[in-house]
Amino acid sequence: MITATSLLPRVRFAVRRLAGTGLVLFTLAVIPGPVPAQTAPAPIGVVVMHGKGGSPTGHVAELAGALEARGYLVANPEMPWSGARSYDADVAAAEAQVESALARLRAKGAAHVFVAGHSLGGLFALYFGGRHALDGIIAIAPGGNVASPAYREKLGSSVALARQLTAAGQGDEQTRFLDFEGSRGTYGVVCTPANYLSWFDPDGAMNESTAVRSMNPKVPVLFIVPTGDYPPLLKARQAMFAALPAHPLTKLYEPSSSHLEAPSASIGEIARWTAQVASSSAPQAKP
Repeated sequence: MITATSLLPRVRFAVRRLAGTGLVLFTLAVIPGPVPAQTAPAPIGVVVMHGKGGSPTGHVAELAGALEARGYLVANPEMPWSGARSYDADVAAAEAQVESALARLRAKGAAHVFVAGHSLGGLFALYFGGRHALDGIIAIAPGGNVASPAYREKLGSSVALARQLTAAGQGDEQTRFLDFEGSRGTYGVVCTPANYLSWFDPDGAMNESTAVRSMNPKVPVLFIVPTGDYPPLLKARQAMFAALPAHPLTKLYEPSSSHLEAPSASIGEIARWTAQVASSSAPQAKP
C-alpha cells in the first residue's frame, strides 16, 4: 500500500535529479485530515407588533418581511388594538398572545427571542419586557401613554364611565367610548368597559413612565425615536430613555424618518443590534 509517508523518499529523489538540470520541482502533498465542525449561528426569533389602529400588513410589514429574508424566525400577530379588533381583549390576554407567539418561535428553533413593537406596540413591548425574560426589547417610536395630560383630558370622561359600568357589574357589555391619537384626535371605539379600562386606566399597563421604569434590568432595549416623530414623543424621548434601567447594550437610535416610517427606516439597525445582543449571550433555555 502506498502511503503519504512511503512517497516522501521518492519525492526527495525526484527533486535532487531535477535540481541538476536547473529545473525545480515543487511538490505539494495534501494529506486529508478531520474537518472542524462548523457551528451555525443560533436562530433569532422576533415578535413584531403593529401600532394602534394598524395591522400586521401595515407599517410593520416591511420590517417583518426583511427580517424573515435575513433568516429570522418572525411572528407578526394582530393585536387587540388593531383597527379590526378594537380592544376586543384586555391587557392580560394580549400578554398571553405574545407569550404564545414566543413559544411558537422557540418551538421552531429560536434560541434568542426579542419582542418589537411600533407606536402603541412599542409601549406594550416595554410593558411586556418588565414582566418576562427575553434577549431584548425593541421599542419603535413608542406612543400611547395614557397617563399623559392629553390622554387624561381627552379620555377622562370615558375612563370614568368605564369605571362606573364595571363597578355596577356591567363590565362585559359593549359600550361606545372615546380613543385618542395625536395625529387623529379623538374618535369612537366600541368595546366592553372592562377591556377599555384595562387599556386606558392612567395608572395601568399603558402608563409609559411605569412601563419604562419597570423594565427588567437584565433585558436590553433598543429605544427608537425617529427625528421626524410627533412633537410630544420627541419631547419625552430623552427622559424616557434615561429612565430605562442601565444595561451596556441598551441604545437610543434616531433614524431620519417620520413616526409611521420608523419600522422600515430601522431595519438595518434592528438586524445589527439583535445580532450583537444574541452573540453576547448564551441561548435561552426553553421555559
